[in-house]
Amino acid sequence: MWLIYGSLLRREIINTTQRMISSDNFGLKLVGTVLLTFIIFGCVEKSKPTMMSEAKTAAEILGHPDYLAMSYGGYRTKSREDQPKIYQIKEDLLLLHAMGVRIVRTYNMQFDHAPNVVKAIQELKNEDPEFEMYVMLGAWIDCANAWTDQPDHSKENVQANTIEIERAAALASDYPDIVKIIAVGNEAMVHWASSYFVGPSVILKWVNHLQELKAKGVLSQDLWVTSSDNFASWGGGGEEYHQPDLIKLIASVDYISMHTYAFHDTHYNAAYWKNAGSSNPEAQDQEPSAMSSVTGRKKVLQPFMTAAMDLTIAQVEQVRSFVTGLGIDKPIHIGETGWSSQSDGFFGADGSRAADQLKQAMYYETLMGWCREQNMSCFFFEAFDEQWKSSANPSDPENHFGLFELDGSAKYVLWPLVDQGIFEGLSREGQRIKKTFDGQVDRLIESALIPQNEKLIKH
Repeated sequence: MWLIYGSLLRREIINTTQRMISSDNFGLKLVGTVLLTFIIFGCVEKSKPTMMSEAKTAAEILGHPDYLAMSYGGYRTKSREDQPKIYQIKEDLLLLHAMGVRIVRTYNMQFDHAPNVVKAIQELKNEDPEFEMYVMLGAWIDCANAWTDQPDHSKENVQANTIEIERAAALASDYPDIVKIIAVGNEAMVHWASSYFVGPSVILKWVNHLQELKAKGVLSQDLWVTSSDNFASWGGGGEEYHQPDLIKLIASVDYISMHTYAFHDTHYNAAYWKNAGSSNPEAQDQEPSAMSSVTGRKKVLQPFMTAAMDLTIAQVEQVRSFVTGLGIDKPIHIGETGWSSQSDGFFGADGSRAADQLKQAMYYETLMGWCREQNMSCFFFEAFDEQWKSSANPSDPENHFGLFELDGSAKYVLWPLVDQGIFEGLSREGQRIKKTFDGQVDRLIESALIPQNEKLIKH
């Protein structure tokens, strides 16, 4: 059956490519590039997937309280040229599995990372029939001349995008028991992604293409197709986003995967954050001596974190209101949100003071509780710190969104799991899983800065 699927897929790939060549006049160069890509992928030896009947569907997984979701990048070094090995990915997946994660999100098909995540899961399943893990597979989408000083947002990079989509389709066809979702683009429609964003018509084109492959039986009927983008792009933003093609896109996707980042808004939409503490008399009356305990510090921080959660909920509801206002009923899940634990810039001591492990834990716990109440999945960003994102600045917050540090140390949000022995016998790069700050609460408390609110400035 898998050979039949593979044959059908490759035939459809050729037909699709020929149509694109005809319409976009890329000529024989594109033919050679795309066909070579799939010849290479077709020649790679793959483990045989388990029977589809043994696996859950996306509809069953998303929103299920026992299927924790997480964004995952296994990069250890300062460059993505150094791809994580399958054994390293398996190490990471075992840690995530131990804490209850059952679906991980990847972001592109440009490197070996995403295929290796899928292969690592297959190997773990072969080694242990009880091991269960699924993938939300990302396909990166760029505009023409992306990442140059002259991006053309009116056109897409047809060549690169074609390869991304068809690589994702091929992997989903070969591993239908593991790949449950394909996300077309990551923050590809939001206008502040000035280096690469495209209009919703481009995303719609590729979503419809994948839905057509499902209709033809090339891809599993149970595969869900979406795009993962900022809340503004899904109708939660201004009128500039409310385009006819967005409405068509909402109708075409199987569900909406929206991003929301109250963390970033502590700087870029700071009013809610700066004013949060003024409405909490108990927090204002706290003496510095009370701040020496986790409970005391949380009490002072609570109004700020409540404000952050309120903003998150508001952005979800803005999207929900727009979608239901169209008369469309589509599930909404959070495709990405997170909270960085370190910053030397906008979110650190000289900025909004948002970045630290205590606030990360407070946001995570509140968010996940709310999502469970809503029957909503949340792909928390992210599992492990990565340092390639800002290789020149180790303290850049983008390097510190993980719940684990690079060496596998568990940040404060995971300390209870360390105490429970969840990670016993597991490691990362040969390092056992231990608490950050060596488990010293006073160091944790000292790192948790109080936001600059005029009524709390004494703290």
